[in-house]
Parts: sequence; structure tokens; C-alpha cells
Amino acid sequence: MSTPPLLVVMPAYNEEAALGDVLDELHRELPHVDVLVVDDGSDDHTAALARSHGAIVAPKPVNTRHRGAHRCGFRYAVRHGYPRAVQFDADGQHDPSEIKAIIDPIDDGADMVVGSRFAGRGVYEAGRVRGAAMGTLRWGVRLATGKKFTDTSSGFRAFGPAALDLFAEHYPYEYMESVEALVMACTNGLDVVEVPVRMRARADGTPSTGRFRLVYHYVRVAMVMVSLTLFRRRYQFPEDPS
Repeated sequence: MSTPPLLVVMPAYNEEAALGDVLDELHRELPHVDVLVVDDGSDDHTAALARSHGAIVAPKPVNTRHRGAHRCGFRYAVRHGYPRAVQFDADGQHDPSEIKAIIDPIDDGADMVVGSRFAGRGVYEAGRVRGAAMGTLRWGVRLATGKKFTDTSSGFRAFGPAALDLFAEHYPYEYMESVEALVMACTNGLDVVEVPVRMRARADGTPSTGRFRLVYHYVRVAMVMVSLTLFRRRYQFPEDPS
């Protein structure tokens, strides 16, 4: 029985410093996997470098700060018939050898898998302030969904057909979208599981957001969690303005 095709979706913004090594390692670990680099308005050579290292490139003309890069990847997966996809960072933090750990539950029937930095494998230091904020989000997600996750903001995830169909049409377009997508999946009846993974330090490149913008989005998402908990409703997103 042949293995279903797998697409690795890799949003990238000004990641030319690390991207070549990331793609090379990924291809060595999983030589038969297709990689889609969504170039999110980079003004360096990210797109050209991705092509030269064997990736498919989906260019976006302007940087959307996560607003459309992931949805672009999910739509590509659905339109090209991929039944499985993995969300993977372009900055070297995600370890390609861990992809099997998050894709195996998809093959066993799960709709979505979250790779957790805090579930017992490796050591990931979030910092005191960020760690406290992440703890608040874990609490909020549990209240909103009734499910316990150790890492609500992990960007290392796997998706089966039901999740791909959902997120190709309805994926959040603000920063911290990973938390909102987790809640959306749970409140729309998807089977979401969490597995432990190792995470590495960022190799290079440009962080997607600054400290003050990060605080703003932590507060914004926390308010969403409170709203969902108070009104006990299914998570719905406004239409993408782009």
C-alpha cells in the first residue's frame, strides 16, 4: 500500500540566511516530500533560494504578517489533492526528524496534530513573561474547548483532509493565529491531538513580530477565549479582508 502524499507548508519572510540549510535538511530527512514555501512579501532572495533548493514557491506581493500565508498553503494542498500537510517554520526551529511523530496520528485517523514543546521532550525556554502569557492562553483554550493542551501556540502541526478543508476556507489572519486555529478546530468537531516534539533555537532570519505587538496579540486572543467561554459558541472568523 502506497503512502499518501505529504505537503510541507513553510511560510517565509526574509529567511534567506537560514532557508537553504532548512530545506536541505528537510529533503535529506524526507526526500519524497513536497515542500511549498509561501514567500510572504520578502524583500531579500527568499523565493529564488527556495526554488534553487527544490521547493515549490507561492509568492505573495506584500508581507501579511501571517494573515494569508498559511491559508495559501492549505488551499494549495486541497487544490492539488494532498490528503496530509505539515506546517513547518523556515527559521530552523523545527526538526524534520520530528515530522513522523506528528504525521503518524493523522494516518491513524486524527484530523489535526499539535507538536508540543512542553510535553516532555527536550527543553524549550520561553522566558518568564512569555511563559506566563502562554500559560494564560492554555487556561483560556481549556475553558473555551474543554480540552487540555500543553502548547497552544506551537507552529509545528499536521493536518488531515477535514482540517485542510476547514482551514483552506476559514483560517485566522491575525498574529497568534495558531491559538485561534486550535480553538476553531476543537469547536468545529475536529479530532485534535497533541504529541511531544523537540524544538531548536532560531537559526537566523527576521522574527515575524516585535515585543509590543506580541503583547497586543496575547491580550486580543485572551479576550477571544473569554468571549467563547462566556457564550459557549462555536468559533467563527470574520471574512479575510485581503
